[in-house]
Amino acid sequence: MERWVEETLHNGFRVRLKADEVLFDSQTDHQQLIIFENGDFGRVMMLDGVVQLSTRDEFVYHEMMAHVPLFAHAEAKDVLIVGGGDGGVLREVLRHPDAERATLCEIDRSVIDLCRAHFPEISQGAYDDARTRIVIADGTKFVAETDDRFDAILVDSTDPIGPGAVLFTEAFYTSCRRALKPGGVLVTQNGLPFLQGPELAESVGYFRKLFKDAFAYLATTPSYFGGSMSYGWASDDATLRQQTSGTIARRYEAAGAFPTRYWNPDLQVAAFALPNYIRDLVEK
Repeated sequence: MERWVEETLHNGFRVRLKADEVLFDSQTDHQQLIIFENGDFGRVMMLDGVVQLSTRDEFVYHEMMAHVPLFAHAEAKDVLIVGGGDGGVLREVLRHPDAERATLCEIDRSVIDLCRAHFPEISQGAYDDARTRIVIADGTKFVAETDDRFDAILVDSTDPIGPGAVLFTEAFYTSCRRALKPGGVLVTQNGLPFLQGPELAESVGYFRKLFKDAFAYLATTPSYFGGSMSYGWASDDATLRQQTSGTIARRYEAAGAFPTRYWNPDLQVAAFALPNYIRDLVEK
């Protein structure tokens, strides 16, 4: 009998994906996790009824979460990833030769273990890189208590349900502000503005209280159903998001011009050009 897996994130909108083969379906210590094969999206992982990644389009989200802030900063040596247990953002961070240490703080060890087993092409050995430090902990507690300081903090979280909800609070963002080095940058996963506009508006509102520059940028990942995905942006250095494509291109060449499938210097600049309905959310 055919099995279809339903995404349940939105109140008035449902999407079902055909599970050609279920590889894992169980409750971890923190959340419901299912991994299955789908003819259109490849291998898919869902947490608590929400698509987290698919092997067909994961490069979009992971490249944009990592390369936009790191090429904007240009000298990020210490990078913190909160969440991101699949290893995709970690993989992209480690492509940057300036990155001397990448700390991955994941609350659910099961996510890392299962992704190592079922999605090795996502991490591509990043977990075992000498520059990687893996911390199994609540991200809010880690950021609030750590004595480390970071050039970039990338919050690769689930949506604000279940264990990810605390990663969308003013208290957490305040802790991130404390843990950033001067001139550092904070980037967050902030959902689909068309369907989750208040989430983006609230986060950027908190950023505006804490940082001199607060904004957002966009990318479109097909398996995140409902429009463009927004990434929250916060820094005390407003010039970071105002670099020209020529400057970004020179930094990319200096980094080795490693291959990308979505990100490029022109797209980096264009990602900050927001449609009016999204601009209204981040500027109100």
